[in-house]
Amino acid sequence: MSMAPNLIADSVNRVTIPLKMRAGVYRGPGNVATEYVPVPEIAEGEVLIRVAACGICGTDLKKIQHGFIKPPQIFGHEVAGTIAAVGDGVQHWKEGDRVVSFHHIPCGACFYCDRRLFSQCPAYKKVGLTAGFEPNGGGFAEYVRAMPWIVNRGMIKIPSDVTFEEATFVEPVNTCLKAVEKARVEVGETVVVIGQGPIGLLLMLLARRAGARVVTTDPMAERRAVSQRLGAAATFDPRACSVAEEIRQLTAGRGADAVLVAVPLPTALSEALAMSRPGGRVLLFAQNDPHMKIEFSAADIGVEEKEILGSYSAAVDRQEESANLVFSRALPVSALITHRFSLEEFGAALSLAARPNNSLKVLVIPS
Repeated sequence: MSMAPNLIADSVNRVTIPLKMRAGVYRGPGNVATEYVPVPEIAEGEVLIRVAACGICGTDLKKIQHGFIKPPQIFGHEVAGTIAAVGDGVQHWKEGDRVVSFHHIPCGACFYCDRRLFSQCPAYKKVGLTAGFEPNGGGFAEYVRAMPWIVNRGMIKIPSDVTFEEATFVEPVNTCLKAVEKARVEVGETVVVIGQGPIGLLLMLLARRAGARVVTTDPMAERRAVSQRLGAAATFDPRACSVAEEIRQLTAGRGADAVLVAVPLPTALSEALAMSRPGGRVLLFAQNDPHMKIEFSAADIGVEEKEILGSYSAAVDRQEESANLVFSRALPVSALITHRFSLEEFGAALSLAARPNNSLKVLVIPS
């Protein structure tokens, strides 16, 4: 049987996996290109996943725009697809399984894991999903290689009635669930979510599920409309009013019990502190820029006893819960998807995600 030179055949001469694939490659600050690169080779204990969909995350955008990481890289960590090949020793997965994959998994036994600070575990910081170059997620490609610790503890099977597009939300839902728990949101509280992009909307939905009355802010009218349609008690344009005053009017003059910040602006912290009551909590979700400096009034903390909290990445012990929230459609994640781009349109996808215009979640669909 004759075969094209860029294809691999399996033991029964079926054409299976190409030798090369398309990928969206980061080549420097603000510079990406769709290129052909080698399909990753898998080793013992690993699997190769054919990517069906990958969401664009704000962290991807920061790395690409600001050049925080040395090129070349293939980013993308909100990955869903089908197992295309299985390495020796893999016991619980087979070719054809539909899966969503995390890209970080902690060791489970260190000082930080014992305290549920999984993202601070040294093993967690080692990326276990790659499409080539230095491992960095790799979902903006046709295939990704999952390393043994991801195969063993970082992949979840997608039910047959759940789409790959929906499944891409398992990882971001996990990060937001962790954040809402970190902020200690309780039944009956008033919570403000600053920013109603995809992450802000997920935070709003999860805070509501925790029993809070949730108020949101966003300068974009379209996003405020979606927020209200999905259950926000009220939503405000921060350019048109004093949100802090509006919150005080809703809370008998006190302020919000908790404020969740889902925009990467240094001024957002001072705004959040102004909205929160004495003894309230402010959680920073989007402030992960290593060069950003933030100023705030010391009296907010030292006198009014407000707390500033941070939450970063996912929690391994919330994998099942976050998957169930997506797979059961308890969270309407499909309503957040507004745009889909091919790998040939990778640059346009990033541009839209970075400068949204009537858009929410932007997905890359490799096929």
